[in-house]
Amino acid sequence: MTEGFHMWDYVVFIAYAILILGVGLWVSRDKKGHQKNAEDYFLASKSLPWWAIGTSLIAANISAEQFIGMSGSGFALGIAIASYEWMAALTLIIVGKYFLPIFIEKGLYTIPEFVEKRFSTNLKTILAVFWLGLYIFVNLASVLYLGGLAIETIMGIDMIYAIIGLALFAAAYSLYGGLSAVAWTDVIQVVFLVLGGLVTTYLALNTVSGGEGVLAGFSKVWEAAPEKLHMILEESNENYINLPGIWVLVGGLWVANLYYWGFNQYIIQRTLAAKSLKESQKGILLAAFLKLIIPLIVVIPGIAAYVMVNDPSIMANLGEIGMLNTPSTEQADKAYPWLLQFLPTGLKGVAFAALAAAVVSSLASMLNSTSTIFTMDIYKQYFNKNANDKTTVNVGRISAAVSLIIAVVVAPLLGGIDQAFQFIQEYTGIVSPGILAVFILGLFWKKTTNNAAIWGAILSIPIAVALKFLPIPAFEPWMHQMGITALLTMVIIIIMSNIQNKGADDPKGIEVSKNLFKTTPLFNIGSITICILLTVLYALFW
Repeated sequence: MTEGFHMWDYVVFIAYAILILGVGLWVSRDKKGHQKNAEDYFLASKSLPWWAIGTSLIAANISAEQFIGMSGSGFALGIAIASYEWMAALTLIIVGKYFLPIFIEKGLYTIPEFVEKRFSTNLKTILAVFWLGLYIFVNLASVLYLGGLAIETIMGIDMIYAIIGLALFAAAYSLYGGLSAVAWTDVIQVVFLVLGGLVTTYLALNTVSGGEGVLAGFSKVWEAAPEKLHMILEESNENYINLPGIWVLVGGLWVANLYYWGFNQYIIQRTLAAKSLKESQKGILLAAFLKLIIPLIVVIPGIAAYVMVNDPSIMANLGEIGMLNTPSTEQADKAYPWLLQFLPTGLKGVAFAALAAAVVSSLASMLNSTSTIFTMDIYKQYFNKNANDKTTVNVGRISAAVSLIIAVVVAPLLGGIDQAFQFIQEYTGIVSPGILAVFILGLFWKKTTNNAAIWGAILSIPIAVALKFLPIPAFEPWMHQMGITALLTMVIIIIMSNIQNKGADDPKGIEVSKNLFKTTPLFNIGSITICILLTVLYALFW
């Protein structure tokens, strides 16, 4: 147990950084006689294999908000927060079977592009501007802030310098190489992410058991904090407002998950870059299996930290280091950085590389998607419709750089947020229900009209805000607010569409057939296996 970084920690971390930058720049190089075009930069030449798609989906998804924010939520409210991960596995199967066939058939670069083909340029622009704002001011800024918080806690580096360092690291290869550099480095990032996460989990559980191993540690956690090991919270639980019992399974969490995995540019962009639909679906399946084990590396450490902090004998054994940056109910997000202090020399570098991998891979993904949306949906639409490939790629790089600079300025202003994962989910949830309603009806209900979709998206915001501030106890959990907002928005769109088209199909309605949604035996068997594993997990931790 050693305080601070030592030589071998720096060696491991520097080796990781050199490897990522080297691979990122190597895959970014232009082949002799070929200049990078829009498809190369934004969709990795549509050449990604299934294993690169699956690992890249996880690397893009797992960031500081999971490692730090979800561990903090594990500390504060327990394993119930794992519903986000386990329900995501089921959501990915739905996305792979029902959404991807339509998106890939239409040859999309961006999600707003689908909105234009199905509805109108006006609605596409509204949503493109919304996504740009969300990615820059919420996603990029929060990932930079949480990553900076971790570096400040572990290494003592001032947060602003840590934020700038992370930003430069992500920019070094992603701005030049585009999605190809991001996706292929993600394969390596996931190895560090999982390995480092498992090392931290092992250390935490082994410490809880007094050196008797992981199983003994888990048994001690179960004995010392049984209230932290329930997936379905009782209404009397103080954390019910964040994870409202059975409604987590059948309510608003579906809005968050379907929106995030199905209609989120920096997630779905990987699947659009696949060699084929079948390859994309295999990648989705791999990501779904990986989601089942993610709570082991991002939630369990937080619960173990809770047991450690509340056990005087364990804290006495930790000595003076245990009293540094100790997490509490009010500062739960300190749990993961606090645990990293206790790793032995060398392994601390591995765990820190895992955290850096989570931060940098997500930053790179968000930057690439931000530049894709700005370039393809704003710049080419309103500034230069005939832009050639060289101009398009350069605008993508410049817009990504500008987005990153803005996020670096905003990130330090987020100081003081606790349980950042919950914070991000709650406030993204004000706008996501309306967008989900527009997409679901646009995909699967041919009568949906453009005007109805625009009004639905606009009115969903005041509906969400009203539900948030209405003094009605039943509406207090924000997941309820998300679910109700999505349903009310759908009702508005359906009523307005029927009035406008008098029950007739919209000319831009999508023709869907059973053949479009046919999947391979491998996908079907994998999906059934995931459903069985989810049933077992929920039965065990109900």
